[in-house]
Amino acid sequence: MPTIRPQLAVLLALVAGLAACGETSRLQVSDGTGPTPTLPEPNKTLIPTVNIAPAVGWAKGAKPIAAPGTQVAVFAENLDHPRWLYVLPNGDVLVAETNSPAKPDDSTGIRGWVMKQVMGRAGAGVPTANRITLLRDRDHDGVAQTRTVFLKDLNSPFGMALIGNDFYVADTDKLLRYHYESGQTSISGEPTTVVELPAGTINHHWTKNVIASKDGKKLYVTVGSNSNVGENGLDKEQGRAAIWEVDVATGAHRIFASGLRNPNGMDWEPQTGKLWTAVNERDEIGSDLVPDYVTSVKDGAFYGWPFSYYGQHVDVRVKPQNPELVAKAIAPDYAVGPHTASLGLAFADSKSLPAPFNQGMFIGQHGSWNRNPHSGYKVLFVPFANGKPSGKPVDLLSGFLNADDKAQGRPVGVVNDQHGGVLVADDVGNKIWRVTAAKGQQATSATP
Repeated sequence: MPTIRPQLAVLLALVAGLAACGETSRLQVSDGTGPTPTLPEPNKTLIPTVNIAPAVGWAKGAKPIAAPGTQVAVFAENLDHPRWLYVLPNGDVLVAETNSPAKPDDSTGIRGWVMKQVMGRAGAGVPTANRITLLRDRDHDGVAQTRTVFLKDLNSPFGMALIGNDFYVADTDKLLRYHYESGQTSISGEPTTVVELPAGTINHHWTKNVIASKDGKKLYVTVGSNSNVGENGLDKEQGRAAIWEVDVATGAHRIFASGLRNPNGMDWEPQTGKLWTAVNERDEIGSDLVPDYVTSVKDGAFYGWPFSYYGQHVDVRVKPQNPELVAKAIAPDYAVGPHTASLGLAFADSKSLPAPFNQGMFIGQHGSWNRNPHSGYKVLFVPFANGKPSGKPVDLLSGFLNADDKAQGRPVGVVNDQHGGVLVADDVGNKIWRVTAAKGQQATSATP
């Protein structure tokens, strides 16, 4: 048996004991949910709360719990860390099998080493496959019969978008464009770089998502922050914690909205046409702070990060402070619980699932590490009316944690599949789940 150096043994013991460190939530997740979440005083501890749900995967035949009136089944399995989904006009499903790139300068030192070990327990330490896979359900029975490598040798790909015959991929360091013909199962041509994206050796939040405007003239790209709250230096945050607007024809770009710590999912609200995004807020000031959120994105708006949260709630950890910018910060529209890691976002298409899931927003909540007890680990549904959140959220899929608080799966991207289902990427279970109306139930069209 190999000898473990005393220093390493101490660190390993520290990792094992971290789950018992830190503080405990004093509020319910529901208190940090809705248009006016409860925001207690910050509770910063010497050692951050670390409460990882170890990744164990799904036992044979096991699956998440679907909401009443719906059912869930496997659309595809045996994937390699599936994170993000995109459905092509012909119904083919693209999945980004991807994970973090090398980030040698992110969270260096003992603390960085410990966090890497902890995140590894959560299933986030696997190598990145760096590919996009095409899944085809030839007979429309809700199961993918064929899979092909659509694109390979990418660099931690995430978001995807199609405009005409131009297929866009948001790699971690650049936005790429490929030529695509309807029905093709792989792309072999060389890409064009539309615009370089912030990356580098820190690249703290590495995922970059992309969505096209309705007229196809603009692309909107999410770029997460390079730190939790600017601790790597504000000079390292140039162009980050923002949504970019990119001109398709020229590649010219501007900051569309800023102060968004880690925006991920984006979609267009069907009634108002407004862009909405899901944002992961900051960590390490207590289990009850700060709620993640979904919000409509206003052109030119500043949402607070890193200087404040939920409007003018100042984060005193940030140096130097910026009271003038804080005065401009606006509060987001709707909180979805503290530390839920809300990533996926898709509006219901009004024709797939029965009420109440026919009018509103699906949110893939990847699950907490900085909260005791756990939060997230579900697909949440927020009902909408007249283009705005209306009423309490409802779980669409739950049961991703087992009775021992271990992660059987972790939901990420969500998307409507054009055939009466909602697809959910599960990067710990290495599956894509498909939620449909239960037998005897019918989808109910939303009232215009």
